[in-house]
Amino acid sequence: MDSTAGRGTDPLDELRARKRDARGEERAHRQHDRGKMTARERVAYLLDDGSFREVDTLVEHRSTAFELAERHTPGDGVMTGFGTIDGRQVAVYAHDFTFLGGSVGEVVGEKIASVMDRAIETGVPIVGLNDSAGARIQEGVDSLAGFGKIFQRATEASGLVPQISAILGPCAGGATYAPALTDFVYMVEDTSYAFITGPDIVRTVTGEEVSKETLGGPRTHAVDSGFAHQACPSEEAALDEIRGLLSYLPQNNMEDPPRTRCTEAPDRKCVAGDIVPDAPQKPYDVIDVVSEVVDRESFHEVHDGYAANVVVGFARLDGRPVGIVANQPSIAAGTLDIEASQKAARFVRFCDGFNLPVCTFVDVPGFLPGTDQEHRGIIRHGAKLIYAYAEATVPLLTVITRKAYGGAYIVMGSSELGADATYAWPGAELAVLGPRGAVDILYRDELADAEDPDTLRAELEARFREEFANPYGPAKHGHIDDIIEPSETRQRLVADLRLFERKRADSPPKDHGNIPL
Repeated sequence: MDSTAGRGTDPLDELRARKRDARGEERAHRQHDRGKMTARERVAYLLDDGSFREVDTLVEHRSTAFELAERHTPGDGVMTGFGTIDGRQVAVYAHDFTFLGGSVGEVVGEKIASVMDRAIETGVPIVGLNDSAGARIQEGVDSLAGFGKIFQRATEASGLVPQISAILGPCAGGATYAPALTDFVYMVEDTSYAFITGPDIVRTVTGEEVSKETLGGPRTHAVDSGFAHQACPSEEAALDEIRGLLSYLPQNNMEDPPRTRCTEAPDRKCVAGDIVPDAPQKPYDVIDVVSEVVDRESFHEVHDGYAANVVVGFARLDGRPVGIVANQPSIAAGTLDIEASQKAARFVRFCDGFNLPVCTFVDVPGFLPGTDQEHRGIIRHGAKLIYAYAEATVPLLTVITRKAYGGAYIVMGSSELGADATYAWPGAELAVLGPRGAVDILYRDELADAEDPDTLRAELEARFREEFANPYGPAKHGHIDDIIEPSETRQRLVADLRLFERKRADSPPKDHGNIPL
């Protein structure tokens, strides 16, 4: 039915009536019955009060196939526009599930591509609020072309402006690649899911019975696949996370991250060293160490459920935003595996793209051994982390808190990969292998012939640790800049940030390197 039918001829009355249709108040109750906010409610919650300026408000689809000739609403199935978060401009698009399931047709794709073009031109972050049934089948290949336009813009925007996605309902088929191309993805428990092929297709092709939650629910993607950076308990929580995340990020790749006023002394003595046990195998929570070094209450972890043996997130040091990468000894002893390598590499590359210094806290016994890791490509995936650190041009600051063994020592932001400042705490152990592994190889014959091999092994391990597994040899050879007291860590990092904040690196001209994807 024509949305203008029955209206008067007064131009203002007609405009107001059309915009009421665009707001879709009469359809809102259906969305609420699903336990979800409307697109307009989401945008209003995310942005500063009264700041949203909608664009392409009255655009409608042009399709006449099937029932679409009789179904129109101003704005089609997506809201687009600009507003502010904490006074800083952002571009936003929000799928409107109340009209044709928020499906993406030709016009929806054009609207999203248009607001993304403007965001790229003006250098502001892009936030996408996804709640879409996927491609609009009635529009055929035109709907797929709409996706293509979005994907192309997301690729163009990558590394130019931050891109953040929230999946607040269904996200199926080609629609999943719009958030997949962005920098951070948030999902909501109970109401959101994402998959390339749904349960019905999986059942038809493989015979496997699987629920949509198991196939692509928030926990699946936040813990198993790593597609989502967090599974949030509510839509409001997801939108709050986005607001918090943006407070650490610059508007674009040409700006510095927003600095805030720090109310604590930059040279505050920290007790991080008291948190790390002397026993090399004893676990601890590295987040406690990080939180003690950085500005109080400033650590903002991302991707916490996936590959938890490495921690990544943002924090502030003397008010300056920084990226944090840290091995987590309480999970798998902090070893690096395929997933941890990928997670850390992507995070380092994001920080490098948006002028965020990277502070790395190292306590790593090595790469996770085993045929599963080898067969799945730990060599190739571990190389991603090497590449990410080695190509980075932002300030890189590294602190070895306890263990740094083998190739994992090199991979975790070592001076050889370009770290600008590298420190070790006095109890740190740096070596090709840990004492037990080294002794088993170096003294194999002696241990085989010993009457009491356990006692001999303990003596040899103690000797190896004293002679080799300590920070003084590496410091003597220039592999680390200094051995520092743990209480000095904060003031050293703050001073280094001041020194290196104007760091400039000139690389040989090239289109791009070939990261081992």
